[in-house]
Amino acid sequence: MNALNINQDGWIRLENSSNLHHPAPKIAHIISPNVDARPNCVVDMIVIHNISLPPYEYGGNGVVELFTNQLNPNAHPYYAEIHTLRVSSHFFIRRDGSLIQFASCLARAWHAGASKWQDRERCNDFSVGIELEGSDIDCFEAAQYTTLIQLINALILHYPIQHIVGHDDIAPGRKTDPGPFFNWESVKTLIKT
Repeated sequence: MNALNINQDGWIRLENSSNLHHPAPKIAHIISPNVDARPNCVVDMIVIHNISLPPYEYGGNGVVELFTNQLNPNAHPYYAEIHTLRVSSHFFIRRDGSLIQFASCLARAWHAGASKWQDRERCNDFSVGIELEGSDIDCFEAAQYTTLIQLINALILHYPIQHIVGHDDIAPGRKTDPGPFFNWESVKTLIKT
């Protein structure tokens, strides 16, 4: 049984069961203002990203502050460049496997930017964005993979997911995440299709 479930409003919830295969991750809901209504289309894709703020540093609140428009431009030199960005993702998985949801899966989060998958553009319209705390130069943690698998499986149970892709797949030449250290083989092996 999966530890996570998506409710009818598109929010992640912990499953109440003693038969869980993995411990449930710690979850939080923090609302991002950087979302809007999806056009009338089916959510059928998951986009996996990586992010760390400051770059290559983990454990701080930079990502939460960025996604909630509260990033202090004076807190780090890099923040001065990005503090006016208006971006978000549906989910953020920290290095310890804890999970933050910023937007209902029914809403369009602003994670993909200029993007195209097969013949469809504007991937934010029909995708759920999952950010892993990390970078292109570091391996991800086992706890992150555990939470990611639980989350993907919950999404598959709730939505007709057809594609699980990296940001680099939908924005080639512009984006490189989730990066060369992301273990696609392991993830695809553990997804319940």
